[in-house]
Amino acid sequence: MSSKRMNKYKLLRTKSLDAILDETREREPGSTLRRTLTVRDLTAFGIAAVVGAGIFSTVGNAAFNGGPAISLLFVFTAIACGFSALCYAEFASMVPVSGSAYTYAYFSLGELVAWIIGWDLLLEYAIGNIAVAISWSDYFTEFLHGFNINIPEYLTVDYFSAFHAHQEVIAASVNGTDISALSTNVMNAGQAWTDAPSIWGLKLIADFPALLIVAVITYIVFIGIRESRTANNIMVSVKLLVIFGVIAAGSFYVHPGNWSPFAPEGVAGVLKGVSAVFFAFIGFDAISTTAEECRNPTRDLPRAIFYSLLICTVLYILVALVLTGMVHYTELAVGDPLAYVFKRIGLNWISGIIAFSALVAMAGVLLIFQLGQPRIWMSMSRDGLLPKAFSRIHPRYKTPSFATVVTGLVVAIPALFMNLTEVTDLTSIGTLFAFIVVCSGVLILQNKKGKPETRFRVPYINSRYILLPAFIITVYANIRYNSDYWTVFFSFSGQSADLTALLMKLPMVIFILTTCFLVYKSLTNRLSLIPVLGLLSCLFLMAKLDYTNWLRFLIWLMIGIIIYFAFSIKNSKLNQKHIGESETD
Repeated sequence: MSSKRMNKYKLLRTKSLDAILDETREREPGSTLRRTLTVRDLTAFGIAAVVGAGIFSTVGNAAFNGGPAISLLFVFTAIACGFSALCYAEFASMVPVSGSAYTYAYFSLGELVAWIIGWDLLLEYAIGNIAVAISWSDYFTEFLHGFNINIPEYLTVDYFSAFHAHQEVIAASVNGTDISALSTNVMNAGQAWTDAPSIWGLKLIADFPALLIVAVITYIVFIGIRESRTANNIMVSVKLLVIFGVIAAGSFYVHPGNWSPFAPEGVAGVLKGVSAVFFAFIGFDAISTTAEECRNPTRDLPRAIFYSLLICTVLYILVALVLTGMVHYTELAVGDPLAYVFKRIGLNWISGIIAFSALVAMAGVLLIFQLGQPRIWMSMSRDGLLPKAFSRIHPRYKTPSFATVVTGLVVAIPALFMNLTEVTDLTSIGTLFAFIVVCSGVLILQNKKGKPETRFRVPYINSRYILLPAFIITVYANIRYNSDYWTVFFSFSGQSADLTALLMKLPMVIFILTTCFLVYKSLTNRLSLIPVLGLLSCLFLMAKLDYTNWLRFLIWLMIGIIIYFAFSIKNSKLNQKHIGESETD
């Protein structure tokens, strides 16, 4: 066999389920995690990850664009997430070890894809938490303002935001622009730059509340899974109590007339909120990172994934209906819609409770992802793809200690100094990519010989008789009712031919080509319908994101691939075993 073919073979080499389970059984007692989680605890983890800031903020703008029909969008999004959730549930039942999509990819798609997805999950978990920490800091500062407690502005804003705001204020003054026309955020950040103390000309500006919450959450995660479970259960109970209270109290102020028109902007208006609504649902996959701390992972993980998704969907639908029933949807283009509607009817004290609940909700999201990321790094380290320190288990707390501390630093330091508000879209594209990989893994295993038995399996529906007719109907409907859009889309002359315009079209072109390929494969290979729909729905949502997010995402993946070839492939235990077997032969 040639060197080129050998290298390719190594990159695509998968890790057998027997090897994964044997490694788990043979692990020394001091390097194992503590099994303590029940299906109730896992469901609470899923609710904590999904019911975050989204239910307190993004639902407002989504309702403004789509009207009361936004409640249906939550149903459609839950169904789309459900396709991926079914695939996660099959893998979680089949491969009951930590690592989530990374481990599933290693088992089904090979080492290189596993490394890519492990690197990608850093976007969803650790880096995504930077944005959550910054958002928590903003909520916390506003919450203290309600009690007339004012932290100096230069201790609650990041360095770069203050610098750019200061420059904007100076530019407005030089150009003779009315400074009062600048936004409140710009004015406050600019004042922070002016008031901040300096050392050797360097302004001492940092977002310390963001550092505080990350430090507290990291400490809880570090000292044990039981403590993390207890803290999460308390936070989930608080926010569920508040949300149920909001739904119950708000229902008395619902005016059915506000639900008409139900979809004022039609389907197009409803779909404007699809990215924000989907972002509210991501996170249920974090449950699977705790597989080695579950008492019965093959049974409880699939159940928890479905329970949490169902509960969160019902909550989002009810909240959307109550909000749009209490006030007209045109009033909901605000950052805090739940608090706004109660202020609107004079119940200001409820707004304060909602603000506190938002802090609890975001702290819960931080906890789940700070819990998940170290366990993924631990799994990668066990396979030799990361240094051994990442798989070090604390002898007393039974947690991946080094990986937990590193995760805390990766989140806390950037949150302290940097403005990463754009990381939301980057996190979304990373999560969608992970969902696509998991759905692809189920498709790969569909016809694999010796596929292991599992307590849960994605129901098989032959896509041959469904996907092609659906594709034909969709194409016909677009030609009939949306021809102007596609005429412009496929036009490659004039302004539509410049590089930026072509790059903006590329994600949708990828989606169209992938759809055509899967339609063909469904006819020839009788693919399972549910993972195909999961793959296509996630890829469609990726295609709706701006090309700049794709570019950043590809740059991120390229950095990861460089690290893989520089370090991971040389230290991979599976690769070293493969080389040893080749030399023996």
